[in-house]
Amino acid sequence: MLVHIDCWHAPMKDAIHVSKENYLKAILEAEAEGHQVIPATLAHWLEVSAPAVTMALKRLRRDGYVEIGDDDGIVRLTALGTETAYHTALRHHLIERMLSEIFGMGWYEIHEEAERLEHAVSPAFEQKLREKLGEGGACPHGNSVLPQNPVERKKQGELPLSEALEGQSYVVNSLQERDPQLLLFLHRMGIGPSKRLRVRSQNYDQTVSIELSTGLSILGRPAAEAVWLRLA
Repeated sequence: MLVHIDCWHAPMKDAIHVSKENYLKAILEAEAEGHQVIPATLAHWLEVSAPAVTMALKRLRRDGYVEIGDDDGIVRLTALGTETAYHTALRHHLIERMLSEIFGMGWYEIHEEAERLEHAVSPAFEQKLREKLGEGGACPHGNSVLPQNPVERKKQGELPLSEALEGQSYVVNSLQERDPQLLLFLHRMGIGPSKRLRVRSQNYDQTVSIELSTGLSILGRPAAEAVWLRLA
């Protein structure tokens, strides 16, 4: 019987590789998921240092892309910031679908590739992607252009693996995709979109024991929170 333990560590990124669009897209995605965004959120999501985030937010605020609460420090997009961030998110979504549907790349390897390519696509090529793929539909991770608020997901019958019922069988509906190392980790465990699993137990240490076609696996809470399910 095969047992996997959830553990991985993402390296800190060099701040020079994180663009204005990356910051804005991260804020928009966090807001879509129902989070209140503070600088520490961005440092964690983008894997950059706190001083780098502080410098970036000062520039974004100066240029009219974000507002920062004086009392609570919450970062909010302006209309300009929202427009710019959505355009980047849509371009990322189209590129992921292109890499998967046209070039056949695996769902677990396209997010990071799309992160690089989304800044290099010309308006003319982006329009061709829109015509070819359409702006709707789900990416290979099961997500729309923007992630849905967890409250809305639960109303639609989804729930994260961290809250799944013991003894119940599920189908993986979607995955949080912001961490490419987590996506590769899940792939290697045999967890991916449309895969079936059965929850054996929600454990005292906040791990989850599940049955897959490959055998028994154990996931820690961060990974389990990133896997969204529907009843099989």
